[in-house]
Amino acid sequence: MNKLYFSINQFAKITGIGYLIIFITGFFSNFFVLENVIVWDKAEKTVQNLIHNEMLFRFGIIGFVLMVIADLLLAWTLYYLLIKVNKSISLLAALFRIVNAAIFGFALMYLLNVLNILPDAENSNQMGKEIIYAFTGFNNTWLIGLIFFGFHLIILGYLIFKSGYIPKILGVLLFIAGVGYLIDSFAIILLPNYNDYKETFMMIVLLPGIIGELSFTIWLLAKGFNK
Repeated sequence: MNKLYFSINQFAKITGIGYLIIFITGFFSNFFVLENVIVWDKAEKTVQNLIHNEMLFRFGIIGFVLMVIADLLLAWTLYYLLIKVNKSISLLAALFRIVNAAIFGFALMYLLNVLNILPDAENSNQMGKEIIYAFTGFNNTWLIGLIFFGFHLIILGYLIFKSGYIPKILGVLLFIAGVGYLIDSFAIILLPNYNDYKETFMMIVLLPGIIGELSFTIWLLAKGFNK
């Protein structure tokens, strides 16, 4: 029993720190950097934003790289945190997270391509459009990764619910968050008029996702640092 308790606490601490890194880097890179740089219907404005904030954009890419590293770390720690529930299903959850991290890592090449195009983009409308295409490629590739991430959360939620040593409500919240990711991802692919309902779908993703993953992070940190 002491061995199990020690193991849970150690993996909870590492996992909680990993989630915290993802929250911080993800918020910074996505909402503080990309959201303030990209103007989807104005390539010239996007280019100017990039030129004036090039170093910030580079730090945003580094933030995303740290996200990928933290995701791979979580695939390992969550596997061992939940291995006693069901080894095979825990491994499946880890694999889905690893695939998501790999796809997202591939998506980052589009952002690196933006840096390659940028020097020639200031005086070229075509290059400005190429930058928008690169950002679109980044988003589309990330979208595929989020499908795997949605399945990861569903499986993770199930394992937590069955664990007996992690609050069941956290499992329910993560399961719902996973379903939300899948609904939004497939809606983007299947609905030609997705933009008409974009805000609704974003709420379906963000509310369960933030509440579920943030609550789990708080529990992990509290458990991990509990002496």
